Amino acid sequence: MKYKSTRSKTPALSSSEAIIRGIAADGGLYVPMEIPMIDRSLEDLSYMSYKDLAYYIMSKYLTDFDEEELRACIAAAYNEKFDTPLIAPLVEKAGVHFLELYHGPTLAFKDMALSILPQLLKTSMAMQNIDQQVVILTATSGDTGKAALEGFADVEGTKILVFFPQNGVSRIQKLQMLTQEGVNTFVAAIEGNFDDAQNAVKSIFNDKQLVEELSKKGYILSSANSINIGRLIPQIVYYFYGYLTLLREGKITQGQEINVVVPTGNFGNILAAYYAKKMGLPIGKLLCASNENNVLYDFIHTGTYDRQRDLRLTSSPSMDILISSNLERLLYEISGQDDVLVNQLMQKLSTEGIYEITNSMKEKLMDFYGDYSSEAEVFEAIKQLYQDENYIIDTHTAVAYSVYQKYRKKTGDATPTIIASTASPFKFGKDVSRAIGLDIADLDDFDILEKLAAAAKVKLPNSVSELKTKPILHHSLAQKHEIKAVVEGFLGGK
Repeated sequence: MKYKSTRSKTPALSSSEAIIRGIAADGGLYVPMEIPMIDRSLEDLSYMSYKDLAYYIMSKYLTDFDEEELRACIAAAYNEKFDTPLIAPLVEKAGVHFLELYHGPTLAFKDMALSILPQLLKTSMAMQNIDQQVVILTATSGDTGKAALEGFADVEGTKILVFFPQNGVSRIQKLQMLTQEGVNTFVAAIEGNFDDAQNAVKSIFNDKQLVEELSKKGYILSSANSINIGRLIPQIVYYFYGYLTLLREGKITQGQEINVVVPTGNFGNILAAYYAKKMGLPIGKLLCASNENNVLYDFIHTGTYDRQRDLRLTSSPSMDILISSNLERLLYEISGQDDVLVNQLMQKLSTEGIYEITNSMKEKLMDFYGDYSSEAEVFEAIKQLYQDENYIIDTHTAVAYSVYQKYRKKTGDATPTIIASTASPFKFGKDVSRAIGLDIADLDDFDILEKLAAAAKVKLPNSVSELKTKPILHHSLAQKHEIKAVVEGFLGGK
């Protein structure tokens, strides 16, 4: 399997080379030359553990890893850091199946991929005989930052810098990052939103002079964002696992279609489901669920992507995004792998803030259904599920559940459905508590979480409760135009 850029016909790379580079020199994203098909029956696969399934799926993409190397990466990723040996349990509530992707160390779905990315990167460096230090440079809207920091902290041969919008993450998300230990870690808040942080980080990757200067100092830039193909591929696994769990439990028959609902900001998580479908997983509709930043909803309905709008700060901050980076990979697929066209569209987005896809590409969007949830609908979805099922979901999952309810009402489609449940409700305890009607007046964030845990009749996760007493280790605040200087400053003392 080889990988090429979405934007030009640059020489194809091996998977290890693509993982190390993160982003192509032309600013494009690495994509597989073809999407591989599964070659075993779904019934056979249904008896696999999560780790064995991960090896089966990922080995089709990471073909330059030998079995021992890849299995070692998987074993190091999906271990006791997760609070269940199932890794991604499937829970049926209110006639829908919630795929709980938040049982890792940072309580968000990002752990599913960012637990293994450091292992893949470290192995890739050894395979390529590279003795430079890898600098992981990442912008985050909340969850990616902590999950990346957790994965890369004190990993030999790496440094990691994470930038997040000062007022664009929850307090728990912020504390998770600011208390991060590790001699190779650096965290800074920026004055601006996630798109500002993401654009600044991308500009550094595309700054050839800076990249060359860092290379002379012994550094190579890479990314832990979902622009890195080494992060996207592990996400494909859990959609197979969700389907196979339904099959194993007798809730569907082999080959029966399901629908999948994904709360979507940067498009990576739903793109992984799209790749799973292309590999042969029987998925009918991919429901792309947006919050009030509904740029993807507009795109799916019109074929026009228009980021020229004000960013809304919502109760689902990880989706407060107007530039969905991974959509570029979908454009590449539905354009028939037309890198020239994709490059033109991305240039238009950069210079004009808007582009429109061709009619033939619009026809290929039929795999997707787009809708969005208002803040009121998000809160109502959390309240309803709690009252009816005594099941608590976070605000991002509530976006998806609300969209699913609207889809069912509008279409009458009763296809068995999996909702990607992307974060623990305890990461967004204040909003979730308000939604279910708890009196939280005058309570601090941690007292609110204790009250929410009591209402849910579960123990507050240790990774959250310990934040109350952990010291703040990172104090940097930067303007978006200062990010380059901050990066150079951190790396200056190699």
